[in-house]
Amino acid sequence: MKGVVVPHGGKLVSRLVPAEVQGVLQERALSLKKVRLTPRAVCDLEMIAIGAFSPLEGFMGHVDYQSVVNHMHLANGLPWTIPITLSAEAEEARWLKEGEDVALVDIADKVLAILHLEEKYDYDKEWEAEQVYRTTDEEHPGVVTLYNQGEGLLGGKVSVLEIPRHDFLAYRLNPVETRRIFAERGWKRVVGFQTRNPIHRAHEYIQKCALEIVDGLFIHPLVGETKDDDIPAWLRMKCYEVLVENYYPRDRVVMAVMPAAMRYAGPREAILHALVRKNYGCSHFIVGRDHAGVGNYYGTYDAHYVFDEFEEEELGVVPLFFEHAFYCRRCGNMASPKTCPHEADDRIILSGTKVRAMLQQGEEPPPEFTRPEVAQILVEGMKSRQPSYSI
Repeated sequence: MKGVVVPHGGKLVSRLVPAEVQGVLQERALSLKKVRLTPRAVCDLEMIAIGAFSPLEGFMGHVDYQSVVNHMHLANGLPWTIPITLSAEAEEARWLKEGEDVALVDIADKVLAILHLEEKYDYDKEWEAEQVYRTTDEEHPGVVTLYNQGEGLLGGKVSVLEIPRHDFLAYRLNPVETRRIFAERGWKRVVGFQTRNPIHRAHEYIQKCALEIVDGLFIHPLVGETKDDDIPAWLRMKCYEVLVENYYPRDRVVMAVMPAAMRYAGPREAILHALVRKNYGCSHFIVGRDHAGVGNYYGTYDAHYVFDEFEEEELGVVPLFFEHAFYCRRCGNMASPKTCPHEADDRIILSGTKVRAMLQQGEEPPPEFTRPEVAQILVEGMKSRQPSYSI
């Protein structure tokens, strides 16, 4: 598409089968052996289907898996930092034969796709954890998910018959659709912003700094599988809407949701997030403090440093690095350590733990931390923790 950045690998992948053959394949799938997908695998399947994980056409085979885990590149040399794999229990995999088709079903046994099984292979979970997550600690949410999955991996292309039904339909745009929107608006330089949290003043500040140097901002919250104590997607979406409505220039912002699962893999996931947003049409990507981090497993700016391990042209997306932002009483505005000369006592910085405690007690965080409209939504939402939102 003219003016929009080229997808990773040169073209967008689509693994959704045409509507005219869906019925035939659905019928055929009834006679196939089945593999039940985990919630994470369902998210990965959708990302493959819509081209968000381009150039992947399915779940990784052994050569790509080893190359990604050990070298952060696919076997063909393209940068890729997180293994996208399909696991199976040993007993389940024993009955599957390489070269056959397998039905991929969800928890309700609904057929979502057909896996064209090319290979079965073993893997070392601890080695993957050490390389990808930089820890083997089972307290890490990504590591424990890895340890709990099946003992073998299944590789092969997928033909996706149906993607799951979702909320947020108005915002569920695939890469073809976002690219079309960017092109129609004449945007050549688009900055993507990844979030799994409400957008507070610090996020707003770095987004608007980035917006000063590009044509448009793509707010792209992750709404796939996250850990249990993250603020739920339905509540976050209400916050995003009220913020965009009241504080952003609407003709320079597009918002959509991303159905990916969160890995909490820190530096490696920062690279993946950038590549995925490139597929959606972004030329630039915001990388903030402790991007995709959790706990104390990664250094504050490790997600910045990892970009130095790649050539800018091989990534094909420009990272915009931001330090931690805050409100400075003496400056009278938002700032960062790069722009503010004042002492820590002048800076309003609240930890996530402190904010959650305030919300649970019905207290609104101060306006220097979050917009009043967002604070009110969070306080009301946290009282019930019950979904009351759909589009």
